[in-house]
Amino acid sequence: MLDVSVAYNRYKFLGHEFLTWLWYTIEIDPEMLKKADPDLVSLVIGNRVVLENSRHNREETITIRGDGAGLEEGLIALKKGGKVTEVNLVYCSAEYEWRFNVKGESLALSSLKTPQTGKVEKKEDLEGAVLERIFLVEKIVSLTYNLYALFIAARLSSDWDRRTVSRINKWIDSAIAGS
Repeated sequence: MLDVSVAYNRYKFLGHEFLTWLWYTIEIDPEMLKKADPDLVSLVIGNRVVLENSRHNREETITIRGDGAGLEEGLIALKKGGKVTEVNLVYCSAEYEWRFNVKGESLALSSLKTPQTGKVEKKEDLEGAVLERIFLVEKIVSLTYNLYALFIAARLSSDWDRRTVSRINKWIDSAIAGS
């Protein structure tokens, strides 16, 4: 049996590939994401993307921040072999919006901002408010889990390298050429 830290370091690349694949899928085939959540109206890259590239025995980290920030630098980092290690996502379902970060190596969620809930005016309303809050958090946990399941199905398919990786590389090339 593998030691936990050995397994973590050996397989953390999967989370980075997942976030890179997710960025590609958001840009090229957003309808496919509805397989992860039929209620999904939109899922977009938010105001932060972190990429890492291991070159010449050193880590290079590129962080892109800001609302409306161009992602061209990120695409160039991908072209040079970088992988997305953390991303901020904006998920919309019906008229509601969630914002959250996903770390690739552990799929840890952070900075979760859920839709506003009603104010608790009476003590009797507290239980309902807690249950509503749990539902809103669970929505993002389920979304992330289902998106990762879609990625793993694609990653384990026999045409991952030939088809999917090739399409991702073409997307990067065309996005860089278009900027």
